Amino acid sequence: MRKPAKLFIVLPCYNEEEILEQSARTVLEKYRELLAEKKIGKKSRILFVDDGSKDRTWEIISALHEEDPVFCGIRLSRNKGHQIAIYAGMDYAVSQGAHCVVTIDADLQQDIDALPRFLEKYYEGCDVVYGVRDSRDTDRFFKRTSATIYYKIMRLLGCDLIEQSADYRLLSDRAVKALSSYKESNLFIRGLVPEMGFQSDTVFFHVKEREAGSSKYTLKKMLKLAIDGITSFSIQPIRWVILLGILVFVISVVMMILTLVDHVRGVTVPGWSTLTISIWFLGSVQLLSLGIIGEYVGRTYMEAKSRPRYFISDETGEEHD
Repeated sequence: MRKPAKLFIVLPCYNEEEILEQSARTVLEKYRELLAEKKIGKKSRILFVDDGSKDRTWEIISALHEEDPVFCGIRLSRNKGHQIAIYAGMDYAVSQGAHCVVTIDADLQQDIDALPRFLEKYYEGCDVVYGVRDSRDTDRFFKRTSATIYYKIMRLLGCDLIEQSADYRLLSDRAVKALSSYKESNLFIRGLVPEMGFQSDTVFFHVKEREAGSSKYTLKKMLKLAIDGITSFSIQPIRWVILLGILVFVISVVMMILTLVDHVRGVTVPGWSTLTISIWFLGSVQLLSLGIIGEYVGRTYMEAKSRPRYFISDETGEEHD
């Protein structure tokens, strides 16, 4: 059994002024409950990561810290996306001496009451505890269907993802330090964490309806996350381009043979439709292939620059052990 851990609960925020104070009260109540039961250490903290919000999110975080130093926060200099915000929070938490870190969305749709079960797994020796949704009943049809298809595609590509897992997870300090050794700028944490291979377990949680505000995870951001996951962990799409090229070549040879046979037989058919369809088909295949290859080339270019992932413009206070 590990001693009561210094836990940091990390909540990434982007324009969450409508729900932040309510979420803070809910997390604080759970924090005090865990503290009273001696499941966490006295220096545990609730850490908000402001991902370059344009509303009053940072003002609220600063006010919460003034009211109770259990709340702390960092503010990224600009919006860098959900995955970078999560990573920045975990990295900062470990720099402040955290023994373990739990990440959860600021809207608290992910059930905070599951937190004690995460800690139980940690005290049993797990360095990684995955939060897995028990159902997708709260999702709309499109999101539910697209998520199912996405996980199937990722498995087809050979990516070791925990199905229906979320960014609600616990990582020990050594797992966070191991994660920081991955230097790619396009982070896909859901794929990187299983790859590290630390002892792990899962905790099922219920997803609630959002109580205020609207989700900031737009379709565009979901698509970006999906593309990041595919391009970060598999070159299979490029291989599919090669197979597609071979298939088109075989079809072209067959069509050429059929055309020659018709010519020898003296069968003349106006070829406008065939020619037009062929041009459009081959053109679309070429553009699609170039697009896939270009995506990989572009990401290689961005990674080669080795630019910093983020900058912290403000923080509510440091507390080093």
